[in-house]
Amino acid sequence: MKILVSNDDGYTAPGIEMLYEVLRPYAELTVVAPEVNHSGASNSLTLNRPLQVRRSSNGFYVINGTPSDCVHIALTGLLDFKPDLVVSGINNGANMGDDTLYSGTVAAAIEGHLFGIPAIAFSLTQRGWHHLDAAGQIALEVTRRFMAGPPATNVLLNVNIPACPIEQIAGYSVTRLGKRHASQPVIPAQNPGGETVYWIGPAGDARDSSPGTDFNAIGNNRVSVTPLRLDLTHDLQLGAVERWLGDGT
Repeated sequence: MKILVSNDDGYTAPGIEMLYEVLRPYAELTVVAPEVNHSGASNSLTLNRPLQVRRSSNGFYVINGTPSDCVHIALTGLLDFKPDLVVSGINNGANMGDDTLYSGTVAAAIEGHLFGIPAIAFSLTQRGWHHLDAAGQIALEVTRRFMAGPPATNVLLNVNIPACPIEQIAGYSVTRLGKRHASQPVIPAQNPGGETVYWIGPAGDARDSSPGTDFNAIGNNRVSVTPLRLDLTHDLQLGAVERWLGDGT
């Protein structure tokens, strides 16, 4: 099986190195990853400048762009084959609930999915790479299950792994996305010129962590596996909007 590997933390991040090492004995891997950290880049593509591709000493392809840039370039020009699977991660921190809208890790998987390739995003839920070895074992297990037979055609999975020793992981839960409260306020600071600048504040706490959500699974030391889809149409409001427009349609 041929697998394209990417991430959003950058090509030197411990997470992508772990993912590469655990998968390497089982598949033909090609790594195409950002040159620097692009956490929070979401699905952005770089359209205002050309992008450069270079080969690092470990054989990874490195691009001075976003996670979506990396997968896009890999699939539309860099590779002379179509991968069987795209995997992204292992991310330094959770991508649960509303995080998925901002996540560069999830975005790399989405870019593969948009090209008709099954994709899996892996995230370790505590920042700092604690218990990364356990996350690597889980990522390998999930990927090998896919290799034995995918659960659906062109599946897109968001996998969050609790930051704990492997023996404390209580199993797997198939989940829906939970919800967070609004983000914390921005953090004002001053630049060297004395001007006020702002840092984006921390993410909000969980608002919906009820049973069946990714937050609930992680809170119980279970691996959260959430199947995602990309249709943003609010089908239940189509009729209401038609009535609202009335004869103006």
